[in-house]
Amino acid sequence: MSEFESMNLKPELLSALKKVNFSEPTDVQKEAIPVVLSGKDVVVRAKTGTGKTGAFLIPITQLVQRNENNAVLIITPTRELALQVANMAEGIAGEAGLGIATVYGGASMNVQIRSLRSGVNIVVGTPGRLIDLMKQGELKTDRFRILVLDEADTMFDMGFIDDITYIMSRLPKNKQMLLFSATMPKPIVHIAQGYMRDPVYLSVGKEEEVTVSTITHYYVISGGREKFSILLAYISEYKPTKAIIFTETQRAADTLYELLKKNNFDATLMHGGLSQARREYSLSDFRKGTQFLIATNVAARGLDITDVSDIINFDTSEDPAVYVHRVGRSARMGTEGRAFSIFSPRDRYMVGEIEHSANIKMNKLELNLEPYKDAENFVEQLSSHRSFGGPRRNSRSSYGGGRFHSGPTHGPTNDYNSRRPGQGENRFARRPGNRGFNSRRRSFR
Repeated sequence: MSEFESMNLKPELLSALKKVNFSEPTDVQKEAIPVVLSGKDVVVRAKTGTGKTGAFLIPITQLVQRNENNAVLIITPTRELALQVANMAEGIAGEAGLGIATVYGGASMNVQIRSLRSGVNIVVGTPGRLIDLMKQGELKTDRFRILVLDEADTMFDMGFIDDITYIMSRLPKNKQMLLFSATMPKPIVHIAQGYMRDPVYLSVGKEEEVTVSTITHYYVISGGREKFSILLAYISEYKPTKAIIFTETQRAADTLYELLKKNNFDATLMHGGLSQARREYSLSDFRKGTQFLIATNVAARGLDITDVSDIINFDTSEDPAVYVHRVGRSARMGTEGRAFSIFSPRDRYMVGEIEHSANIKMNKLELNLEPYKDAENFVEQLSSHRSFGGPRRNSRSSYGGGRFHSGPTHGPTNDYNSRRPGQGENRFARRPGNRGFNSRRRSFR
């Protein structure tokens, strides 16, 4: 008898778990599922890649009946994470007979309204689109009896606390609340104290370990014009089978994508300046086997992509928490992974800060750049950009980004929802008329 069978789960749920290859529960699932099934509020802190999504979807599927409309509301910070959770919900709850609707900005609201009107058991969505639908009277909130905040620390870091508070004010007071988070910042503690009923706190794994131990961390210190050569040298020596390469801005992502494609690498692109359809296509491409995903931090938050061997920080962030979220895309569910970061000489202090904050050891690499010296000629014209050796921006955020109209056609630049201009990946971008690279539209064809 498997441990799932010993939990007295209903037969259709056990059948669904077998179909999605859930043979035995992970540590976080072992601890969280019984507590959720007991009806208690719960706050779960567990590292990324440990099976948190299953830890709330499995008990939800057990608790909800097919005739219960709008029984569960799951809130995620990004569209991509909403789609990912909904996809897993279809495989578990949907296979067990429950209906799921997914609502998020950047997609047709009419289609989402039709889905809600048809009657569903579980609604998965981002805060902005949920509020839009509530205010239009299309999302009825009086029946929700279970609320899940997924990647709650990320959500509050992105400034959604007012939205979350508004949504919670519209839900029944006697609802069951489930908070899942990689860390436990003050806003989460505040929510737990003010809105939850005697919550059970579960901390899975050592609290000082915020990344999984199966990731090996590497770095180099180098000036900007060598960065592309360093990237090529790393790829040649370590031969990543599937890697996400993070840049600080959309323009840097566009440029690096074009450089890799010109050098015959198998790559795809993802950032908030692309249409939602293009972003979904890029993720699908990457999941199906494309070797490199060039992305901004929109891909750093909660996405579960299997078999990512390497995380490459082409641009490093000044926030150690961003590093943690990025590298969490590798070494999922107990597998091994590598994280490689390129620090400018002025950012070398970040090595110690990341080591201290994430409780890890970063190993300095010595790469042979001689075969790739000619690669520096490809980026000579980009010397005004920080990613390729230009001056540093004043902002401490890693989210910024102007629009670079070369390559893919860009759509709305709001990564996280469709409600307020400036929220999401571009909320720190320089406004038109300011001096700096975000106010200039250039082509590097």
